[in-house]
Amino acid sequence: MASTTPVGEASGGVGSRRPLPLALPLTIGATWAVAVVAGVTGKAGFLHHDALLDHGPPFWVAVALFLVSWMAMIVAMMLPSSLPMIHHYSQVAGRQGRPDALRRFLAGYGVVWLSFGYLAFAGDLVLHHIADRSPWITTHPWVVAGSVLLVAGAFQFSTLKERCLTQCRHPAAYLMRQRLRGIDDPVRLGIGHGLDCLGCCWALMLLMFAAGVANLAWMAALAGVMLYEKVATSGRRLTPVVGVVLVAWGAAVIVHPTWLPHALAGVS
Repeated sequence: MASTTPVGEASGGVGSRRPLPLALPLTIGATWAVAVVAGVTGKAGFLHHDALLDHGPPFWVAVALFLVSWMAMIVAMMLPSSLPMIHHYSQVAGRQGRPDALRRFLAGYGVVWLSFGYLAFAGDLVLHHIADRSPWITTHPWVVAGSVLLVAGAFQFSTLKERCLTQCRHPAAYLMRQRLRGIDDPVRLGIGHGLDCLGCCWALMLLMFAAGVANLAWMAALAGVMLYEKVATSGRRLTPVVGVVLVAWGAAVIVHPTWLPHALAGVS
């Protein structure tokens, strides 16, 4: 049942400002610190999905290790771009006297990205099975990597990307729209925001999946792009530019494999 809190009060008025929980920026900083340490010490490669499957522990242990590292990467890369929404919802929940609402909102958000990580892992298994039965793919692995770049670039121009970005850029409008639909449960709201976030960033995060968790250069570049697209006032201008770069890069890789990024060299 929807809350009876007046719309103006739920939106947060003068005097209702609450600081963002300190645990969030601390957690984001900690995950980046772990990624830096893993990258500098050369340990990050051990958590790449290929390494876990080819020479790693038993299958379900490998899945669990991957999902833990995947969610750490989501905290580092995706959570910063969602801080405006999280902060706004924290204001609303505080005015409604619901101290546990933000935790439940974040849990719903996390479920969406955890599910996507698992599906990407399963999809990679299928792709490897296909590649093992296709001599052509085995001898032309750069075509798969180039195709991933092409898909990520083409998606930058999609209406779904723009629609989901619009939702993420306007947290107050998103929450108001859900209230009018009678949706007030924090988990459902978190899942809804997570789906919007996934809808605008899944293709770029698929690139991150292919590059491997804790690949610092790709993490920093893609996290910067997604943050700017969502938060900056001129974020819309960056989206097509990134699309052109990725499409051109993907086409170049397919035509001339020497353009294949080192991080994607193992994609097959």
